Amino acid sequence: MTISVPQTPFQDGHAIPQLGYGVWQVEDEVAADVVGQAIRAGYRHIDTAAIYGNEEGVGRAIASAGVPREELFITTKVWNSDQGHDAALAALDTSLAKLGTDYVDLYLIHWAKPAQGLYVDTWKALIEAQEAGKVRSIGVSNFPAEQLEEIIDATGVTPVIHQVETHPYWQQRQLRAVEERHGIVHESWSPLGQGGEVLEDPVITAIAEAHGATPAQVVIAWHLAEGFVVIPKSVTADRIVSNLAAAELTLAEEELEQIRGLDREDGRIGPDPATITF
Repeated sequence: MTISVPQTPFQDGHAIPQLGYGVWQVEDEVAADVVGQAIRAGYRHIDTAAIYGNEEGVGRAIASAGVPREELFITTKVWNSDQGHDAALAALDTSLAKLGTDYVDLYLIHWAKPAQGLYVDTWKALIEAQEAGKVRSIGVSNFPAEQLEEIIDATGVTPVIHQVETHPYWQQRQLRAVEERHGIVHESWSPLGQGGEVLEDPVITAIAEAHGATPAQVVIAWHLAEGFVVIPKSVTADRIVSNLAAAELTLAEEELEQIRGLDREDGRIGPDPATITF
């Protein structure tokens, strides 16, 4: 059975599969195996990053998958130590070599890192890379609203997507309002939370039971219903498959409202993008 994953359009004319496969904290050798599994299961959107240390493994999986490159959507990201105009362009070339491809579908600035003050120059480099054909679309990850507005004002070029921590306990409503004003697609990392707390929430488990679904499928279906691009990670074969099947789970509006009600002021798991130092 082929699972149909919706395509989310970008304002630059391209589109991204709304449900993808993330490989954060997946070792390079493991990535070569699990990304291959994901592609065979039906995923066409793979999300990696230079700092993950697994671009070569992802590249090996792409090369051996038996799927034409143009059918795959590959995202990678420039790391904080490679910010700045020239460094970012060099980092992209390194990532392309490791991935074994002459372009990526989406290149992101991994963190704004405001204190470093290089995000505008880095954004200008990404614009050049897109113009050169090395990148189809460009976006950002982990940008506070202030820095998001600043790169748009400085260049006149708006990121097509913003990837940031988002899950039922941390729903990013204020940031999403800024993104919506600019036509920026919202993408969720850590979409299932961490440590199992979200997946064990009584609201989530009750909805899962009602649908004969897993809690993870319910949370992924919520992201999709909200219009977010979502990139759950798993290295377990059955979960790789079941997470993709969430694309076929439809939640009732009442159930979506129940999940929206789980938002917390203290729900953030990861670091604050405004104050990171790494």
